[in-house]
Amino acid sequence: MNLTNKIVLITGSTKGLGKEMALSFAKQGAKLILNGRHEDIDEDFKQELSFLGADYKYLATDLSTVDLKDYAKDAWDIFGKIDILINNAGINRDKMFIGMREADFDQVIDLDLKVPFFLSKHVMKRMNRQRSGVIINMSSVVGIHGNAGQANYAAAKAGLIGLTKSLAREGALRNIRVNAIAPGMIATDMTEALSDRVKDDILTRIPLARFGNAEEVAQAAIFLTQNDYVTGQTIVVDGGMTI
Repeated sequence: MNLTNKIVLITGSTKGLGKEMALSFAKQGAKLILNGRHEDIDEDFKQELSFLGADYKYLATDLSTVDLKDYAKDAWDIFGKIDILINNAGINRDKMFIGMREADFDQVIDLDLKVPFFLSKHVMKRMNRQRSGVIINMSSVVGIHGNAGQANYAAAKAGLIGLTKSLAREGALRNIRVNAIAPGMIATDMTEALSDRVKDDILTRIPLARFGNAEEVAQAAIFLTQNDYVTGQTIVVDGGMTI
């Protein structure tokens, strides 16, 4: 897929992995529909987009609280189509299982699994009519091997992998490819907050002996949009952590 003038909707795209994917797709000439909870994106991000000459629109929305059918229509109408949907928005509410409240479970499942499910549904209906499209679900290695203190998050991310495989089978009938990316330990504000002891312990479990960076995850997303014979897969970007 040549990404020049392709329309990409990226949820949760104002910081972290979502922001890096937005910049990477802009470098490839794609037009962006950005999403976040804040009223506007920050000035530094605007400057980066401007430097790249990016054509973008920002839809400020808390996706867990809106009618996703209406949101999908609003996003679609901005450029008249959506070629690529990246379900990236997510939260975590980490706590050991026996102390996890129902609200901790519901909030994570709602945004990390339910939103991708229904947003994909409404976007995919329109992709069916244009007989083309790419959907990428941002999962996690936690959805593959689990993690103490993240039962809710692991359940949501594992659910995304199952959703990806099922949608890939249905989407293939209309030339719609659906894949997932499962990042491992990626250098973000969250990992920077970890203590040196915790970081060192994690690094002993990564064969490449370093944390990944957001650009490496974005490169996987670019690959999944450009290779027309890959669907139903979960691309693990973790430095070998899950070997």
